[in-house]
Amino acid sequence: MSAAAAEVLNHAQQVIGIRPLQPTIGAEIEGVDLSRPLSAEQRNAIRAAVIKYKVLFFRDQPLTPEQHAAFAAAFGPLYTHPSTTPDAKISPIHKIAAVDAAKYEKRIHRDVGPGDAYHSDTSWRLVPTWGAVLRAVSLPPVGGDTIWVDANLAYEGLSVELKERLEGLHVTHDFREALVGAGHDYPIVAHPVVRTHRETGQKILWVNFTQKPQILGVELAESRALLDEVLRQYKRPEFQVRFSWRPDSVAFWDNRGAVHYAVRNYGDFPRVLDRILIADERLYADL
Repeated sequence: MSAAAAEVLNHAQQVIGIRPLQPTIGAEIEGVDLSRPLSAEQRNAIRAAVIKYKVLFFRDQPLTPEQHAAFAAAFGPLYTHPSTTPDAKISPIHKIAAVDAAKYEKRIHRDVGPGDAYHSDTSWRLVPTWGAVLRAVSLPPVGGDTIWVDANLAYEGLSVELKERLEGLHVTHDFREALVGAGHDYPIVAHPVVRTHRETGQKILWVNFTQKPQILGVELAESRALLDEVLRQYKRPEFQVRFSWRPDSVAFWDNRGAVHYAVRNYGDFPRVLDRILIADERLYADL
């Protein structure tokens, strides 16, 4: 961390309570009521913390959909996912429902192995959303945790040989079947396997295992072998933080610095969480 970034984070700790859960990923935030408009100091402190810890957790935040949207909007323009229900009360809110997810996985994610669905949100876009705010709505009595992975640590944990092999390679993010099924058209996008976070300068290992990844420019067998190495990194516990949801819990993460995985161990309970995505800068075009 640069001296300037450390100073910003130090000031943030004077404005809000930050309790790290792991050394580099995951922190619980205290002393902020998300149902009320944030002060400039609170907003800056939360943003500094999410950049540092990749994902923040807020407990005991009974938010309305409008308050949820207002909190997310403090950090940038809201992005409405194309699969969002058109009659949603707050249009950017995307319901992450277990019942819908099970049907979707059978139809779209049929080639994803059990326990392999590590992903980032909207990576199928040329300019993916930078942040996401997820709010608990209906939770099973036990289970249903979410795991986030520090994608920089995943990269740093690679051997020198693997780092050199992956540098400059691109991997596909293919969401086209789902988009066409929802009445949209969009090309298959390829992003660098190793990206550089624009704010921290950290190198990020960035693959979406729910979107038919294939590394371009190498034989299929080598692509599969390299992707297996990436997935092995994502699954290492020392690179992860695991969050157990409770009623009125909220998670806010930097979608550029972390990948995540929803643990499906709660049977047929109709688990529901509301997600709002935050658009990134227009790096190439307004897509």
